[in-house]
Amino acid sequence: WGEGLPMSSGFRTLLYKEVLRFWKVLVQTVGAPVLTALLYLLIFSHVLEDHVQVYPGVSYTAFLMPGLIMMSLLQNAFANSSSSLIQSKITGNIVFVLLPPLSYLEFFLAYLLAALIRGATVGLGVLLVGLFFADIELRHPLWILAFALASGAVFACVGIIAGIWAILFVDLAGVQNFILMPLTFLSGVFYSFHSLPPFWQNV
Repeated sequence: WGEGLPMSSGFRTLLYKEVLRFWKVLVQTVGAPVLTALLYLLIFSHVLEDHVQVYPGVSYTAFLMPGLIMMSLLQNAFANSSSSLIQSKITGNIVFVLLPPLSYLEFFLAYLLAALIRGATVGLGVLLVGLFFADIELRHPLWILAFALASGAVFACVGIIAGIWAILFVDLAGVQNFILMPLTFLSGVFYSFHSLPPFWQNV
C-alpha cells in the first residue's frame, strides 16, 4: 500500500491481505474471467451479429458488451468474498481473522472492498478488450460507475453471506449453479429482457 500508509490498522491489514490474495494469482482471478467474457463475445457476436438486432441502430456486439461487463463484475465480486471465507474456514486459518480486535464493520468492509476491487478490475479488463470489437459510447459515466459499484457491492455481500453459510466448496457451487447462473441467463445479457415471457420477467 506504499510507505505513507502504515499497516497498524487491522482493517487495512485485512483489506491488504484480501486484495493480495487474488492479486498474486492475477492470471487465474482476472485473466481467466476476461478470457471467458471474450469467448462469449466472439462466439455470440460472430454467430448472431448479422441475424439479431435488439435495438434499431445498435449492433448486437455493442448490445452484448455492457451485459458481459456487468456479468463479469458481479460474478467475480461474489466469487472473491465467498471463496476467501470458505477457503479460510476449510484450512482453519479463519481463526487468525477472528481473534484480532476487529469490529464487525471492519471485517465486513474489508471483504466487501476487496471483492469490489476484483470485480471492478475484471469489469475494466472486459471493457478494454471489448473496445477492440465494438464501438461503445459511454454516456453518463458517473451513473455507470455508481450502478456498477452498487451492484458489485450487493453481490459481494451475497458472497460474504454464502461464504459464512457454506461448509464445503460444494455448497458454494450450489449457490453459483442454481441461483447465480440462472439469474445471469435470465437477466438479458444475451438478449433483450423484454423478449422473455411475463412469468420469467417477474422471476
